[in-house]
Amino acid sequence: MAKKKILFINQEIAPYVPETTLSVMGHDLPRAMQERNNETRTFMPKWGNINERRGQLHEVIRLSGMNLIINDTDHPLIIKVASIPSTRVQVFFIDNDDYFSKRDMTPDNNDTDGLLNGERAVFFARGVMETVKKQGWIPDIIHCQGWMSSVVPFYIKTAYQDEPSFANTKIVTSIFPKETPKSLGPDFKKTLEFRSATPNLLSNYKDEFDTIELGKLAIDYSDGVLLATAHSDATLQKYAKDKGLPIQKFLAEDYGEAYEAFYDSICPEEQQE
Repeated sequence: MAKKKILFINQEIAPYVPETTLSVMGHDLPRAMQERNNETRTFMPKWGNINERRGQLHEVIRLSGMNLIINDTDHPLIIKVASIPSTRVQVFFIDNDDYFSKRDMTPDNNDTDGLLNGERAVFFARGVMETVKKQGWIPDIIHCQGWMSSVVPFYIKTAYQDEPSFANTKIVTSIFPKETPKSLGPDFKKTLEFRSATPNLLSNYKDEFDTIELGKLAIDYSDGVLLATAHSDATLQKYAKDKGLPIQKFLAEDYGEAYEAFYDSICPEEQQE
C-alpha cells in the first residue's frame, strides 16, 4: 500500500505533559507511523503546565497571527513548535492566553470552566485546521485522540468539507478509558456553530453537552474507531459498534503494522491524493 499522510490531533503528548495512557499514545503512535515511512504531522494544545524552555518550544511566526471568532469574540491564534527528543516527530502547539497558556490541562468542572471547556475545544479544532490549510498539507487520515480533539470530525464533515485540504480525508477517533465527564457549558451547541456546522445538526444530542456526548459526536462523524486501551470506555465502544463503524481492537505492543493496516482499510490507496 502507498504510504499515507497522517495528521494526529492529540489532547496530550509525553514528555511535554506527565505520562498518562493518553499522553504516551500521543507520543508513541505518530512515531510508529513515521518509522513505517508514513508522513505525519502532530498537534496538541500548549497547556499552561508545559515548560516551554525545557521543551524547546518556539513560535512559528509565519503560522501565527490569525484571529478566530468564537461566540462573537476575536481570539488570537499562536502556533509554536518543538521536536520530541530522540525522535523525528515534530509537534505543533495551539496556543492562546485565555484558553491554554494560563490554563491547566485538567480544569475544574464548574459552570464558568464548563464554558471555557467548550470554547477551548472549538478553538483548538479550528486552530489546527486553519494551520494545516496554511501549511498547504493534505492529510489522507486524521486521527483524533482525547476529548479536546473530538470537535474535529464534526467540522471536517461539515464546515470544512469543501476545503481542498480535507475534501477526501478519512477520520479515525480513539476511545480511551472512561473519565469523569466534563461539562462543555449550556450553550455549547451555539459555540460550535461555524459555516455549515449549524445547531440543527445537533438535535439528536443532549442540550447539556459533556465529554461523553462529545465522544458520540466524534464517532458519528468518523470513518473508523480505534480502542486505545484494554479498558476503553464501554459506552462509546457500544455506540461505535451500533453505528456499524470499523473498529480496531487494542493491541498492547507491536501495533504498528496492525494500525497501519487499519488506516489502509479506512483510506484505500485509490482514494489518496
